[in-house]
Amino acid sequence: MISPRLYRAILLYAQLSGGLVAGALAASPPTFGLLTNTTVDGDGIFFSQVVAEDASAVLPRIRLSDAPAFGQAIFLTRTQIIAALEKAESELICTNWTGAERVRVTRHSRAFTEAEVKEQLTALLQRDYVREKGELELRFTRPWHPVAIPGEPYTLRILDLPTLGVSASFITRFELSTTREVIGTWQVAAQAKVWREIWVARSTLRRDQLLSEADVSRERRDVLGLRDTPLALTDPDGVLEIAESIPAGAPIYARSVRLRPVVRRGQLVEAQFQDGTVTIALKVEVMENGAPGQTVRVRNVQSKREFRGKVQNEQTILVSL
Repeated sequence: MISPRLYRAILLYAQLSGGLVAGALAASPPTFGLLTNTTVDGDGIFFSQVVAEDASAVLPRIRLSDAPAFGQAIFLTRTQIIAALEKAESELICTNWTGAERVRVTRHSRAFTEAEVKEQLTALLQRDYVREKGELELRFTRPWHPVAIPGEPYTLRILDLPTLGVSASFITRFELSTTREVIGTWQVAAQAKVWREIWVARSTLRRDQLLSEADVSRERRDVLGLRDTPLALTDPDGVLEIAESIPAGAPIYARSVRLRPVVRRGQLVEAQFQDGTVTIALKVEVMENGAPGQTVRVRNVQSKREFRGKVQNEQTILVSL
């Protein structure tokens, strides 16, 4: 290996004696400075990562070795690097070295913070579990202490979740992995809210009141805290009515409304019996309230016999023989 002192002497001699020595010097092998420490990603260790940068030279991407496992370190000596270059049939001639005798190689790393953990978990739980039920909000019940992870793309996967899924308070376990290795598993305890706009009574609503005429409004509420399924309706419908008394400020549940009956108990309507193309009509008494499409009990006014039929409209009930 040509020492820096000898190199300067040859260069000075070339300047004094002409171009012959300078031409010989120009044909001499390049000098590479081996780094003391370097970091790589999971793709492997490459020649350009273990030598000092040289703005005048573009080094080829020659793979020397596998990357170390995350959290571990390996050492590459000059001899090992030269052997790897020869194995790769590289045209580089590495005989002139400066710098360290060997390089310590570790993986790129960065901090996995609470904000990032929460963001990733929220996105995954929203996509796979909460879906269209509302907008998920998470809060950890215990502080998350940042951990080191590889500085490269990763995948987060849920390993364990309670049978009921995302609830107001739950524990989940998850795993991080890259394309080549599992980074680790962690467990967090979280409190959750699922925000969604729902119908709420602005004042007390009475039973049998039309929903379209009721004093209701849309409010953003945490639906995980509700004891039942809220009413899923874009606009109040004129065919729906309140099925139970609802206090002011309370959410309106799906069970709290029903189709408004078009026939009511005690009402006389026409029952139509159909048998193929033959239709027989007679007067019947309605025994229970019913909306279009619902099946209700009716009674023959003359024979007092009871049977069931489907409500067609406010004057007609269809009976199949």
